[in-house]
Order: sequence, then C-alpha cells, then structure tokens
Amino acid sequence: MTIRVNRRTALGLGTIATAGTVLGAAAPASAADADADPGLTAEAAATPGRVAARVAEAYERETTRAGGNWQAYISVADAAGAPVVAVADDPDQRLEAYSVNKIAVATAVLDKVDRGLLTLDQRVDVTAAIVVPGGDGIFSLDNAYPSSVTLGHALAALLTVSDDTAVRLCGLVCPAAELNSILVAKGFPNTQVEPVANPNRFFLGTSTPRETHELLRALVAGTLLSPASTAFLLNLLRSPIAFTDGIRRTMSSEERARVATKAGWFGSARHEAGVIFDAAGAAVLTYAIFADGQADADNFGSTHPAVQARARLGRVMMNATARLTGTGRRHRPSPRRPSNGG
Repeated sequence: MTIRVNRRTALGLGTIATAGTVLGAAAPASAADADADPGLTAEAAATPGRVAARVAEAYERETTRAGGNWQAYISVADAAGAPVVAVADDPDQRLEAYSVNKIAVATAVLDKVDRGLLTLDQRVDVTAAIVVPGGDGIFSLDNAYPSSVTLGHALAALLTVSDDTAVRLCGLVCPAAELNSILVAKGFPNTQVEPVANPNRFFLGTSTPRETHELLRALVAGTLLSPASTAFLLNLLRSPIAFTDGIRRTMSSEERARVATKAGWFGSARHEAGVIFDAAGAAVLTYAIFADGQADADNFGSTHPAVQARARLGRVMMNATARLTGTGRRHRPSPRRPSNGG
C-alpha cells in the first residue's frame, strides 16, 4: 500500500508518533473507496494512536476532495487524557473565526456570571435598533419590539441557532474590551473579538485552530468555567437544535448528543469546532476545523463542499472512537425528547 504524505500529513507526523507507522493504514485503495459510505471506511480502533491515524487519513482525503484552504487541529485523548494529535494543519494561523468565536463570547459572559457580576436570569432589552436585520437566528423573525429576554435565553440563541442579534445582546453586558481582556487572562490572546466605535458591539474576530482546540479542552477539563457554567455551555452545544449540517449530520440522536459543536460561516468560510464524548460523557476527541475558498461560496446549506467534507469526517471520527473510553471529567448530556405539546 502506498502512503500518501503531503503538507497536511507531514505537519502532523512529529506530533503523532504514537500513531507513527500505522498512518495511512486505513487509507482507501481506490477513488471508489473514497466515495463509499465513510461509516464503512473507519471502523472502531482500539488505541488513541490508531484513531488518530484514521482521522488523519480521513481529513487528508476529505479536504483534498473538497478543495480550497484548510487549517485544523484535531486530537484524540489518550488513557491519561493527554492529546494525541491527529491533524496539525497550519494550527497557529490567526484567521477570522466567525461564529465559532461565539463559544469564546459565551465563555467571557459566563466568566462574569461565575464572578457574580451577571446572572442568567437577568433581563436584557431587545430593541428594534439592536436586531440584526436579516441575520441568522430567531430575533430577526420576531417583529415584536421592544421586548426583553433573560441572559440565559440570549446565550441559548447564541450557541444553538447561532443568532446574530444575540451577539449584540451579549455585548450589552460584556463590552468588547472587557471580553478580550477576559480571554487574554484565560490564555487565549489570539481569540479576540474586533471592537467597533460602539463599545458594546463588535465583530466576532479571530482565533487559531490551536487556541480554539485548547479552549474546548479547557472547557471539558473544568478549568475554564465553574461546573455550573461548564454544564450550561456544553448542554447548549450538544442540544438537538445545535448545528447538524456538519460533523453531526449522519449521526443518530444518541450520537449527536455526544457531540458538542459550533459552526461558523461567512463569505466563503465554513468553520466548525467541538468535542466528541464517549457514552459516559468523557471527552475522547477535540476538533477545530477552518475552511474557506471552496466552490459554491453563496451556498450556506449542507451541500457546500466543505460542509459535506465535515459530515463525512464526523462519521469517521464517531466510528473510529467507538472503542475508546475517555478519562477525566464526565459531562452527561441532559435528556432531550420531542414533545407533542400538551
């Protein structure tokens, strides 16, 4: 079997020495294999190193197939919870994170909650002037302003349906300069929002794949926020209405509940970052994947090449980690079932 090594896989070779010689072991033998159901091309692996190798191969295959520009950092947790790096593709490139940075915005707001400066049940005013016209989410569909919602409601809209107006609502309680200083203090100097003239508003700003990855690892390790805020944030990212077009697309309801994810899209960019947990709620894989420059830039749906690539990669990652047991903190998802009203 020929192992194809290019820029992407070479970047990761030094950091996945535990995967080492098995890199490419699951590589497809033909183009037809690459087009097959990815669930059939990445069965469960027994060790973190082998999982990392399979993820590396799938990332190489899918990003090459989709084209465009990719930057990513993906790791698999070993028996002690330390990361075995599967993909390190330009991981320190600082780039526009778009809505993936809503995780960082929520982190700063929840940090203020943890310090007693804010509460989730306090109300924020929703005025006609603050609603982003035509933006993603639900506030722009309301047409009933002025109104108010709780801060917890605003954060739920921010992280599940990726509401753009919710960004401005967060800015009312955590201005841009304060938000950035909180993130710097937590060790994320490249994960920063972009201030504008109004101190309570900002563009979502920048991050790097590595910093986004490390922010997520700190979150599940319990070192980023209090236990209550950690559970609140992860429950939103794992909810049934959180992003389902990418990593979670070809998964069952139970599998989707084991994935905390946040996507970001603007212009030609299609990003996604998150964590896959084992059945007991321990993290087994963390990913931060940034892409832009693919064809069909005006398509923000599930048929965009980069989104399709992430869906296939997500299936591979879920299958490959099926035999791993995570260590450290467990974050069991809250039960979510459809209701028929009443």
